[in-house]
Amino acid sequence: MAVVGVTGCSSFSDPAPSTGVDELVVPTPSPDPDDFVGVIDNPWFVLDEAAYADGDGTLVERTVAEGPEVAGVATTAVTLGGATDLYAQDGSGNVWWFGREGEWRAGLDGAEAGLAMPAEPRLGDGFRRAEVPDEDLRATVVELEGSSVLLESVAGSEVTTERYTRGFGLELVETEAGEVVLVRQAEGE
Repeated sequence: MAVVGVTGCSSFSDPAPSTGVDELVVPTPSPDPDDFVGVIDNPWFVLDEAAYADGDGTLVERTVAEGPEVAGVATTAVTLGGATDLYAQDGSGNVWWFGREGEWRAGLDGAEAGLAMPAEPRLGDGFRRAEVPDEDLRATVVELEGSSVLLESVAGSEVTTERYTRGFGLELVETEAGEVVLVRQAEGE
C-alpha cells in the first residue's frame, strides 16, 4: 500500500478574501430597514427597462417600478415573464429578494428575505435566495471571469444557470440541459 502525503501546499488552504456575504445572515429573519438604501445600483444586478426573448423567441419585457414596503423595507418591483419580484439593496451593495407578488413575502407565513446578488460575488460562494416554506431557493457562484458571473440557481428540483455581466445585469438564463429560458436582447433587435 502506498501512502501519499502532500506538504507545502499552503496556497490551497489560504482562505479567500472575505466579502460582505461572510458577515450576512442569509436568509434574514428580521431585516432592519435602516440597513437598506433607496436605490438598487449593484453593477451585477442592473435593473433597467429591458427586453428578453424566451425559449420560443417570444419577446418578454422587463419593467421596473417602486414596490411596496415589505417587512418594513422599501422595495423595487421587477416584472419579467409574468412574475413580479420585490428587491431591496443594503448599504453594502448586496441585493435582497423580499418576495414574489401573489406567492410569498418576507415576514409572512415563515418567509424570509434572501440574497439575490452579492455586492462582490466570489467564486464558490453559495447562499439562500429566500426562505420560503416547502421551497428550496439557493444559488452558488460557479464561474467568475472578468466582467461575467455565472450563478447556478436552484428552485426546488429545477436548476438553471444565470449569466450576469457587470454594468449590464442579467444576460442569459438556461436550464441544466442547456435550453435557453431567457436571453437579453440588444436595443434595436
